[in-house]
Amino acid sequence: MTRYTKSPEAIAALSPEEFHVTQRSGTERPGTGKLLHNKEPGIYVDIVSGEPLFASSDKYESGCGWPSFTKPIETTHVLELEDRTHGMIRTEVRSKHGDSHLGHVFPDGPRDRGGLRYCINSASLRFVHRDDMTAEGYADYLDQVEDIA
Repeated sequence: MTRYTKSPEAIAALSPEEFHVTQRSGTERPGTGKLLHNKEPGIYVDIVSGEPLFASSDKYESGCGWPSFTKPIETTHVLELEDRTHGMIRTEVRSKHGDSHLGHVFPDGPRDRGGLRYCINSASLRFVHRDDMTAEGYADYLDQVEDIA
């Protein structure tokens, strides 16, 4: 069984923006994230712990300026917490093992896919292409990723 953990080495390897987002609950500017327009098949993992979070098959274009997903790939790896910052009540999304701030979840996603929009910062994610998933230890999630055309 794979163990996903937050380590001092992983934190030290983060860029300033990745550190700000994951460790200080920051937000990248809308429309700037490196994974916003990624349409390749694969999974998105926590940049700190490597735990699997979202599948490309659940990613969609919401128009919000951040990568959006309809559901987590593994619900036990995603924590949802009340967030009362900035004069709003929202639901923050954090990784369970990495304790990374990922973004927020909103109830305005596609109704036919559950109605949720996980609005996630690219800076909190690392993309693992379908072709690399087995070699990187994510073969158990291949069935959740669309086939390569």
